[in-house]
Amino acid sequence: MLVRVQNPAGTNAERALIDWLRTWKDPASPHGVATINCSLFHQDRLHQFDAVIWTPTSCVVIEAEALVARQDGVLEIPLNGPWTISGEPVAMEGRDRRTPVEKSREHTFALQNWLAARGLGQRLVHGVALVVPLRGAELKIQQGWQDPSFDVILGDDPGRLRDYFETLAQQEKFLWTANDIATAFRGLGILPYLPAPQELLNEGFLGPIDITLWHGGPQQAQAEAYAEELALAERESQRGSVIAIEPPWYSPWKLYPRESGDMDFGRAFMRITLAIGMLIAFVWILWFVISAILTYGPG
Repeated sequence: MLVRVQNPAGTNAERALIDWLRTWKDPASPHGVATINCSLFHQDRLHQFDAVIWTPTSCVVIEAEALVARQDGVLEIPLNGPWTISGEPVAMEGRDRRTPVEKSREHTFALQNWLAARGLGQRLVHGVALVVPLRGAELKIQQGWQDPSFDVILGDDPGRLRDYFETLAQQEKFLWTANDIATAFRGLGILPYLPAPQELLNEGFLGPIDITLWHGGPQQAQAEAYAEELALAERESQRGSVIAIEPPWYSPWKLYPRESGDMDFGRAFMRITLAIGMLIAFVWILWFVISAILTYGPG
């Protein structure tokens, strides 16, 4: 997982999320690119995303919230209204009166509409509310509704978020290309954080690559180097597709080869004479075969 942090001074929940994502380095981990603390100005409103994570199969907007007090029990999440733990209001780090799900819905719909205006609307954007309790707290989630596009994940174990992305990867198809990611980064104004084409391809995003999408960013040189590598590989493949014919041992150029830096007229005379003699012999044999067919052939 490639992690791009636009503003490192975030909340405790965001810092925990960054630490988890940076551990996803082994081949079995979810692949993609994560942007932390990016924003979108859409329809006269600023949407501040805690995190947006693109994988080859999905786009997920994460709203991360940490609890500031130890609260044990059942975290009740209604479709609308405040969250409670065993009947008590949830003590969250953020001061926004909206619940994490309400913020996640608003941000997800905004990003979905923004992507649709750029020709990427057929790709579903998922929303996740990540709730990080204090260490040692015994908490369970009771969600009073079901929505395939929105989920609430308890952040007491980093494996829960990893399992979520692994399940999502199995349910969806390859939808996001490297060019799609570059288009989104340019539109969101975070071009300086756009990974190089090689990095996105290594994470599983599909090609081909339009290197002009990287122009103006710090990875432009790497994008152009990637294009040169592709052009060189294409030329090598075309060169290798030409069948080389090796002349036989009795060829004039084998019996009397040219030698670098040596002007040997005798060798050149023998090479030319042998070539002419072989040509005459070939013509004579061809004439003999044609004459035999005409003389003794049918009809």
